[in-house]
Amino acid sequence: MRWLLPFLLGLLAACAQVEDIPAPSQPPEKRIALTFDDAPRTPGAFLSKDERTRRLIDSLEKAGVEQAAFFVNPGHIEGPDDERRLAAYVAAGHVLANHSATHPQLSSTDTADYLADIDAGEAWLRGRAGYRAWFRYPYLDEGRGDKAKRDAIRAGLAERGLTDGYVTIDASDWFYEAAAKDAVAEGHEIDREALRDLYVQAHVEAAEFYDKLARDVTGRSPAHVMLLHETDLAALWIADLVSALRAKGWTIVTADEAYADPIAAHAKTYDTPSAQGTLTEMVAWQNGVPAPRWYRGNDTRLAQQWFDTRVLHLPPAEAD
Repeated sequence: MRWLLPFLLGLLAACAQVEDIPAPSQPPEKRIALTFDDAPRTPGAFLSKDERTRRLIDSLEKAGVEQAAFFVNPGHIEGPDDERRLAAYVAAGHVLANHSATHPQLSSTDTADYLADIDAGEAWLRGRAGYRAWFRYPYLDEGRGDKAKRDAIRAGLAERGLTDGYVTIDASDWFYEAAAKDAVAEGHEIDREALRDLYVQAHVEAAEFYDKLARDVTGRSPAHVMLLHETDLAALWIADLVSALRAKGWTIVTADEAYADPIAAHAKTYDTPSAQGTLTEMVAWQNGVPAPRWYRGNDTRLAQQWFDTRVLHLPPAEAD
């Protein structure tokens, strides 16, 4: 029996070593990548194009965003300054992808012409630093109810080695940028703090809404892709938005990580009209979830009311 004591001591030591081995790390519960459409955009309500780029790059860096994706319209590049701005995003660690050359809407464009516009975008993008083989449909329009056109473009993307640069979260940030530009042109005084708060609140609400929808339908939280645009509002307040998302438990991930998520497989197989555009809604629709399957702030009538009353401080009757 003398052998028993050393054996037991050895067994206890082995167990202690096993306990010291850390458990495999789990991915964060809520993950989100930031993507910006329509680069390079024209001047906005508050900043020059150069100011916008500098502030957006600085704000993303200060917010600790390792990599965002910029979906480019090469046909809107007006000269070397615009190319320099796009190169500056890449130099800061971000990536570029195809948003078509001139931003046509598929449901009102001939299939051959649409594919030619994609090719024109690829001709400028391929071979550049930071390039990713993703294509995002302008207006998130994938043909609406025209399944033959939808399938023809899907096949065309596959032939070109492109994958769908889908989004899972949308809060119509483009609307607030347009509303701000209109308000400035009309001589209204804009409450910038209120606009910041509205911008941040809408996007956090949208993130929470679409994540719940995804969990309800798929049983999990995917790595989400948020749709934003290269706007003055983003340049001014993206750091505030990132901070608010983190306060809600979100982890900011790269676009590379987000597009490697299993939900990407749905982009090739769903059989619903593109509707409000998010892949989250399309998956929910295909699984029989009744409308509404979209964030309420994407109703531009409601968004206009929020903007008028909160940002311009118009009385409700006048805002309507």
